[in-house]
Amino acid sequence: MYFLRYTRFIQIFRYAVNKGKTVMTRLFLAILVVLSAQAGWTQDFSGVEIRTTQLANGLYMMEGAGGNLAVSVGEDGAFLVDDQFAPLSGKIMAAISELTDSEVEFLVNTHWHGDHTGGNEAFGNAGAIIVAHDNTRVRMTEEQLRQIFDTSYPPRPEEALPIVTFDDEMTFHWNGETIRAFHVDPAHTDGDVILYFENADVFHMGDVFFNTFYPFIDVDSNGDIDGIIAAGYRVLSMATPDSQIIPGHGPLATADDLQEWLKMLRVTRESMQSLIDEGLSEDEAFAARPTAEFDESHGGGFMNPENYNRLLYQSLSR
Repeated sequence: MYFLRYTRFIQIFRYAVNKGKTVMTRLFLAILVVLSAQAGWTQDFSGVEIRTTQLANGLYMMEGAGGNLAVSVGEDGAFLVDDQFAPLSGKIMAAISELTDSEVEFLVNTHWHGDHTGGNEAFGNAGAIIVAHDNTRVRMTEEQLRQIFDTSYPPRPEEALPIVTFDDEMTFHWNGETIRAFHVDPAHTDGDVILYFENADVFHMGDVFFNTFYPFIDVDSNGDIDGIIAAGYRVLSMATPDSQIIPGHGPLATADDLQEWLKMLRVTRESMQSLIDEGLSEDEAFAARPTAEFDESHGGGFMNPENYNRLLYQSLSR
C-alpha cells in the first residue's frame, strides 16, 4: 500500500518539475511529510540537514542520515552515488540544486540496503538512470530477511529498480571524469560496488568501509568478513597518499585511515577464528569477548560489539 501511495505522489512530483524548480522543491518536501506519516515511518527525518563538502573541482561528498553520498556536477549533468532514505529525497535534491541547475542523469547504487537506495523511486521518476550490480537488482526484486534484527524487507517497486546492471566493472566518462565502478567479491553484501573517480583520486566504497566503526557483515546477503578485508586491500593497492575515500558511514577518510581499520578487522577476525577452531558456540565465543580491545573505539556505531561478534562468528563458521 505504501508503494502505491508513493507512486501516486511521484506522479504529482513529475508534474511539478515542469512548473519550475522552486515549486518542485516545495511541493516534494510537502509530499514527503505526508507520505512519511501515512507510510508509518517511525524515524523522524525533519531535523536532518544535508552537509556538502567539496573534494575536488565538481566533486562533492554529502552527509545526512544513512549512507554517505558522492555527487559529480558539470556540463554533462549530475552524477549521484547512493541516495539515503526516501523521506530525504527532497532535501538531497535541494542540496544538489545548490551545486548545479542540471538534473541527476545517473544514480549508482553501491548495494541494495534502504539507507543507500531509499530515494531510488524519487530520482528514477525524475529521470535518473539507476545503475547497480546484477545482484543488487535481484535482491531489490525479492523479499529480504535480516535475521539478526528479526526484520524483513519487501520487494521494491519497479520505479526504484536499477535499469542498468553489470557483473564485473563499467566505466563512465562524465563531467570530464573517468569514473570506474567495479564489483568486489561478497563483502558487505554480494552486490557491493566501489567507485573510483580517477582524475580527482576519490573513492566511494559504500558499506565495504565503515570508517571508525565495526562493519556490518550482512550474512543474509552473503556478506563475508574475508571479502570486506580483501576489498579494502584492493582499494589500498589503487590508492595514493593523497587519495580521499568516502566510506559508507563515518567521516571522510585517507588511505592511512583505511589501513588502520583493516588492521582492526584482521585482529578481530583472527581472534574469533581461534575460538571457532576451539569448538566454541556462538554464545560462548561472544562471552569470551574476542574483540574487547576495540569495543570502545569501534563499537559505538550501527554495529555494537555483540552484533559484530555474532555476525563475525556466522561469517567465519559457514
